[in-house]
Amino acid sequence: MSIQDMIQGKKEWRAHMARVKALPEDYRFVYKEIQKYFFKVGPVELNNGIGLLSGIVDLFEEGAALGKGVLEVTGNDVAAFCDDLIKDSKTYTDIYQEYVDQEVNKAMNKVKGKSK
Repeated sequence: MSIQDMIQGKKEWRAHMARVKALPEDYRFVYKEIQKYFFKVGPVELNNGIGLLSGIVDLFEEGAALGKGVLEVTGNDVAAFCDDLIKDSKTYTDIYQEYVDQEVNKAMNKVKGKSK
């Protein structure tokens, strides 16, 4: 990653956060909880820019402009809303599970090879 990419990324993040700060309070709160959820669950695509988070802000801006409460946009189960958004995305948990499976399989193959 070049310095230009890092600078551009910071500019995009600042602009994104300015949009978040402009949301009504209930939307800002739910957005921050969604952001925390994604950082814990770890969809890999979050490392490729702010596309997913930006899309949520787009959705929230539309909902607020229509006078809807945030839970009218997300539904009452915000975690399920998040899970639905990333259901087809690879997560760091998925990557780690694959790694563990590979390591266990390698070890078992070595054990089987020695017991013959």
